[in-house]
Amino acid sequence: MAAAEEDGRRFQARVDVEGSGRAQVATGVPILDHLLGLLADRSGFDVWLEVAPGAATDEVAEAGRGLGEALGRELGGRECRGHGSAVMPADEALAHVSLEYSGRPLLVSNVDLSDARVAGLDTDLVSRFLRELANGAGLTLHVRLIGGDEPEHVLESIFKALGVALAQSCRSRGRG
Repeated sequence: MAAAEEDGRRFQARVDVEGSGRAQVATGVPILDHLLGLLADRSGFDVWLEVAPGAATDEVAEAGRGLGEALGRELGGRECRGHGSAVMPADEALAHVSLEYSGRPLLVSNVDLSDARVAGLDTDLVSRFLRELANGAGLTLHVRLIGGDEPEHVLESIFKALGVALAQSCRSRGRG
């Protein structure tokens, strides 16, 4: 189990990669709470995340950073593969996520939801969150939207694929 709590930070985060897919999440952004529930479910991780109230964009950034730091501690402290890749649907949307625990944080994405309003949030939720997640965890993270029109379905497919890819990255290096 890994945790991230630091003075001056506005979050508390823990991840148990040997969990059962439970999420206790309070980011202040309901759609993000929903998406992190999907991530926990698809990864099989137990995720606890609480973010102090503030502007929605700050809450999204802190949630990404907090979860990333907790995951980075877990990935760095285990004998695991350190990489994973998944393609997941959500209705008409289909996304591919590929990642590597590299210590060289980078987000490469073709997803642009800057003009979309999802659950009242009028900024690109996914880019801000994923950039902070990659920075916090030390991940090289590639996100490709293969198809999708409905912004909420696009987000759901991305977070489902992210959960599966993270689960793969935490598997033991040994076979069997």
